[in-house]
Amino acid sequence: MHSKLHIRPTTPDRHGRILHVTPELAGWKCVGFDVYRLQPSQTISEVNVDREICAVVITGTAVIRANGTLLANTRHRRSPFDPETWALYAPIGASWEIEAMTPLEIAICSAPASTAKTPRLIRPNEVVRQERGTGANKRFVYDLLPEDEDIADSLLVLEAITPPGSWSSYPPHKHDRDDLPWESSLEEVYYYRIKPSSGFAVQRIYTEDKSIDETISVNDGQVVLVPYGYHPVGAPHGYELYYLNVMAGPKRIWRTRIDPDHAWILSGTSESPEANSSTNHSSRGSEGIACT
Repeated sequence: MHSKLHIRPTTPDRHGRILHVTPELAGWKCVGFDVYRLQPSQTISEVNVDREICAVVITGTAVIRANGTLLANTRHRRSPFDPETWALYAPIGASWEIEAMTPLEIAICSAPASTAKTPRLIRPNEVVRQERGTGANKRFVYDLLPEDEDIADSLLVLEAITPPGSWSSYPPHKHDRDDLPWESSLEEVYYYRIKPSSGFAVQRIYTEDKSIDETISVNDGQVVLVPYGYHPVGAPHGYELYYLNVMAGPKRIWRTRIDPDHAWILSGTSESPEANSSTNHSSRGSEGIACT
């Protein structure tokens, strides 16, 4: 049976759209997500009414305008694994337009907003880059709308690269309760690209009571919705994994709760709780750790 959390792309519609996720379709309140594959000279445009957007160039070259002003002729991005990331933040009340100069894949991330901020072009040298984890838990994160910068009203958007044979969003964490300062409530979209494209990734989504416990095999170009629960991701040996994360919720704060069964992994010991009775196995998990 096909999971309602697993969204597959379609052939491009007349606007070039191949993925379309609305809050109504997802069964939540905030996050919207679309992906377009445009041909040269093809354009998408919109006037934001009650939502803000972050447009992320996945591949290709684009002309980006906001409120009638030319913001960029972007440099070419060869693939999502190329760190040449360009993005546009457009607040409520803003008009925006993106024109393809080459075949262009672009993601439009959206969420409700109430504050009329300033449109902003995010250039590759402005993206906050981090290396997280060690060994088979290593991944590289490119933060486009960092939590600690007053750019957006609701949206949190980042890209992550997971090397072959490694895990991401790991140890398993969740952010589905408004329980600050330990945990925030955020809906989340994962948009996957895989190199080589014949590969796959594995994402598990589960709740503490196991009322939800799904393991999804994800192919290149597909989406997984995470409305709640823990949600680790694995990249099989031989396949490099990219995902675009889009999050939004009642507060633009990112606090995660680690599954207490796996929190010992962050303790620095090589032994599990069963082998090391001194391991702290708090029911709250690790507080305030953002571990995508």
